[in-house]
Amino acid sequence: MSGVGEILKAVGDFGRLQKCLVLLSVIPCLSVAFHQFCQLFMVPSVPYHCDTSWIRAVGPNLTEEEQLNLTLPRGADGQFEQCSMYSPVDWDLDSILAYGLNDTQKCSNGWVYPSAQPPSLLTEFDLVCDKKDLNDIAQAIYMAGLLLGSMVFGPLSDRIGRRPVILISVLLQGLFGLGIAFVPHFYVYMAFRCVVGASPSFFPSATEWIGVSSRPKAVLTSHCCFAIGQMILAGLSYGIRNWRLLEIAGSVPIFTFFFFIRVLPESARWLVTKGRIEEAKKLLQKAAATNKRSLPPELLEQVLGRSMLHFHMSNTCSVPPCLAFRFVNSFVYYGLSLNVTNFGLDIYLTQLAFGAVEIPARIGCIFTLQRFGRRKTQTVLLVLSGLVCLVITGIPEDQPLATTVLATIGKFAASASFSTSYVYAAELFPTVVRQTGVGLCSMAARVAGILAPLVRLLGQYHRAIPMAIFGSAPVLGGLLCVLLPETRGTELADDTGDSHPPAEVGLGACGVGMWGQ
Repeated sequence: MSGVGEILKAVGDFGRLQKCLVLLSVIPCLSVAFHQFCQLFMVPSVPYHCDTSWIRAVGPNLTEEEQLNLTLPRGADGQFEQCSMYSPVDWDLDSILAYGLNDTQKCSNGWVYPSAQPPSLLTEFDLVCDKKDLNDIAQAIYMAGLLLGSMVFGPLSDRIGRRPVILISVLLQGLFGLGIAFVPHFYVYMAFRCVVGASPSFFPSATEWIGVSSRPKAVLTSHCCFAIGQMILAGLSYGIRNWRLLEIAGSVPIFTFFFFIRVLPESARWLVTKGRIEEAKKLLQKAAATNKRSLPPELLEQVLGRSMLHFHMSNTCSVPPCLAFRFVNSFVYYGLSLNVTNFGLDIYLTQLAFGAVEIPARIGCIFTLQRFGRRKTQTVLLVLSGLVCLVITGIPEDQPLATTVLATIGKFAASASFSTSYVYAAELFPTVVRQTGVGLCSMAARVAGILAPLVRLLGQYHRAIPMAIFGSAPVLGGLLCVLLPETRGTELADDTGDSHPPAEVGLGACGVGMWGQ
């Protein structure tokens, strides 16, 4: 058992302090769930056509139907073209009626949308025709923000501490999230979304205070809050159709986090790794008092006195598989989640189902992780989520119910796998580089998150291409998980001296594990 792990046993593995940390994580969990998926409801599918009001100058008494018949070409299905119009001419109305218009061009004066349609990103910034791909690009930009956060905040929290980085990121998320509601241009919107996305996960820091037996339960409870956030988003977006008001409603609650900042302690493990032993002692004694436990001073002296940590990575065989499973896990999760508008059923009900199914998936992880271990659980869940996506590619387009049911099953497996990956990754890296290591895995996951909405663009060539890609990747990634060490029942490692024993590794040629002696 690691030094700090021994003390945490005396402090309390999952006492009042740890429970408060889990409750505190609810606020950022709900906020992240909102921001990750809110754009799906801000770009509704509405009818539109080119603005051809130029003809009103020569025919002010034309009805709307007459105007459209004269100025818009029809497609093969008999419907008016949405992205083209007849070129304006300098004729009188009688000449136009007699000879008609033949030359076509792209929309030159904007588009017309239903007058009763509430303001949305699509109608306000004209995300149609040549600019329709900006919707998926904006989602990719948000994911790029997550990648940026992994690159910046992970190493920064290893350098200056967990607590200040969490507070800075929450403040940025709140301010820029609220600022999105007032942006004048779509490119400013994308820039603000990028900053909002650059918020590191609260979970790795929380796990450093929680004992090995309660670690999966605590982290997965927080993940259930993320699922509840998705369900709340479905209700919010159904009741608030104005995208700016929806953004305000989803961004303001994050500021309540600062009413409870006194509850958020620095990581005692991090303080020890930085040689700040006296600060760690005071913090651990305070934690023991909060949990109403007694902490013998001699235990602190005995354990922390020998906590001189020296880290090196003499064996990194586990790093590539770890990065791979995080990549494909994120890839299939966001591939399904961001595709909610294309399954054929009501988007609000589908989002509600997608959020609801995550709760049993995350809760089920608590039992599967403890019974079957991290490695087997991750492997099976990834392969299952991939196979479901591959099956969806063979479902006819006129069977939306079957597609949605299968997608929900895939979301179940992907969500459970996602929770598993958070627990697993946090356990694979020792304290001295845990945030950096988890940040590295998060970088792989964020690259997948960036690619997921861009892969959706391939659907314009064939509807089955995106799902085929989303399905193949996790199957391959799941098979790579067999190269990882098993961490069930082991204490969090603080340095190479706390590496997992050979019996728990099962790496064959890789030797004794990720951090060998």
